[in-house]
Amino acid sequence: MTLFGTGAPYVKVSNFFRGIVTVWELVKSGGWMMIPIILSSIAAVGIVAERLWTLRASRVTPPHLVGQVWRWIKDKQLNKDKLRELRNNSPLGEILAAGLANSRHGREIMKECIEEAAARVIHELEHYINALGTIAAMAPLLGLLGTVLGMIDIFSSFMGSGMTANAAVLAGGISKALITTAAGLMVGIPAVFFHRFLQRRIDELVVGMEQEAIKLVEVVQGDRDVDLAEGRA
Repeated sequence: MTLFGTGAPYVKVSNFFRGIVTVWELVKSGGWMMIPIILSSIAAVGIVAERLWTLRASRVTPPHLVGQVWRWIKDKQLNKDKLRELRNNSPLGEILAAGLANSRHGREIMKECIEEAAARVIHELEHYINALGTIAAMAPLLGLLGTVLGMIDIFSSFMGSGMTANAAVLAGGISKALITTAAGLMVGIPAVFFHRFLQRRIDELVVGMEQEAIKLVEVVQGDRDVDLAEGRA
């Protein structure tokens, strides 16, 4: 007989990666603390997928949008309908529309309106990002809690049996308890990566929108020219 026994949970983990043990059997080995870890993983996957789709550069900051707006202005086509179309076009369009709607009040008022609209847009871009960061921090702690509770159960059962348990039972129980820690880390590590990745993408998008908004203010106020070919993308 080997030290850990043939039915120990560590064997299940090994067999899982060989395709012998099912995911359900591995989850059952981890105990009830696997439930919040699994729910956290589902939430993290949903948030990452939704944010990756929402934070596409082509959707947030469409290219050549300032050139298109300037063409509308030169052709005297900029009206309420065009502003509504621009506002619904993209987050960048919402910022530019806020500035254009108040451009007649001067540079400073135009910039203030752009900043107010930008604050709303950035808030929408950061939607669910804090939740993903919470999952990234919480999942390993849930795994650690599961391990601690498992260890408590193991040693409590030893105390009740007069400390007669052998090494195989002890090793098997510890292996079972550690499954939750492994599961928590498997959720937490990707969550940390995508939290940083998405935060960086938001920062890049915000910088791009800021540059386009500054360009629009300078163009409308007559301090800068824009190539009309930019609006033909």
